[in-house]
Amino acid sequence: MGMSWPDVEHAVTEIADGWRSDRAERQKRRHLDPADFDRLRAAGVLSAPVPEAMGGLWRSVAESTRPICRLLRTLAAADPSVALVSSMHPSVIGFWLAPPGASNPSWVEQRDAILATALEGAQWGTITSEPGSGGDIGRTKARATPNGVESGSPLPGGTYLISGDKHFGSGSGVTSFMITTAVPDGEAEPTIFVLDTRDRTWDGTSGLRLLAEWYGMGMAATQSHAMRLEDCPATRMAWEGPLADVTLAAAPLVSSLFTAVVLGILDEAIRTAKQQLAPKAETLRPYEQVEWSRAELDYWLAVQAFDGALRAVESGDHARALHATLRAKQGVAELAEASLSRLARVIGGGTFSRRSPFSAWFEDVRALGFLRPPWGLAYDGLFLTSFS
Repeated sequence: MGMSWPDVEHAVTEIADGWRSDRAERQKRRHLDPADFDRLRAAGVLSAPVPEAMGGLWRSVAESTRPICRLLRTLAAADPSVALVSSMHPSVIGFWLAPPGASNPSWVEQRDAILATALEGAQWGTITSEPGSGGDIGRTKARATPNGVESGSPLPGGTYLISGDKHFGSGSGVTSFMITTAVPDGEAEPTIFVLDTRDRTWDGTSGLRLLAEWYGMGMAATQSHAMRLEDCPATRMAWEGPLADVTLAAAPLVSSLFTAVVLGILDEAIRTAKQQLAPKAETLRPYEQVEWSRAELDYWLAVQAFDGALRAVESGDHARALHATLRAKQGVAELAEASLSRLARVIGGGTFSRRSPFSAWFEDVRALGFLRPPWGLAYDGLFLTSFS
């Protein structure tokens, strides 16, 4: 008998509890520890986006988004960087799971092969953003040239060689596969490609050249490195329609997963602040009392917004879910940043010390607000879905 959601949730809670005791050391990290992902793999986390019929946990976007979000929220409270990288796995695979009525044999064959890799323990990620793109994965300057040669990848599909600069490759070094976008030669519109990153060097000899290691103020240990693709072997997504059909279908799932990471950080910040402030609550100044109350109110609003978005996803109404999850993502990002600012005012200047967990949490929620996706692109999407 395979794993169940309660099994995986219990295992993830135990892992997160252990990581929480190492918080000070973890918040100093600038690199990921592969052992963390080995533990999550053993716990069954990578099987979350694999359909039940194949031995995984996935049923549908409507039924599986909330339990995956619970896992990520738990992980983010213990280690935001690991949680963010972990969120990429179901987000990316969701591009193959979410589109409705996809019966093209090539698409089904490719989707099933991707799901099989996840069931076997392969971690998926993404390296799609490009300098100057504003976070829009459709505004790619990367080019894809048909290769016509067996790539050695376990995935069926057309083989190409991709060239172009990419950044924010979160999880570089711990992922087995990453998606990216490029414009195929002779075509006007971009599409998605899969890079097999297993055992691939970063010196340019195998198609990937490291341009810069991630050195972010927030999400510091995500290894969101910048890479140059130099005739990098890739497999083309078998989807026959516009790229937007895939990205819009997956958007409610993807937005929900990123929001869960933000909210998980805020969960832990509020809990920790309450523990610190409770013994001296009666001595707080009136201003500090107000700021604490407002911080807690911001948190409550963030929780309600997220739950409302998940209910919209569970309704099965895609248009409603799309708008609700985009609103929740933006709303929770703003509320989390505001709440952490208020906590700093109440707790005091010590929160600006690198020894304080609040300094790291503040930069983590800001990073997610700015990068997943950038504010301008995020509000473009929010406005466009307002009248649909």
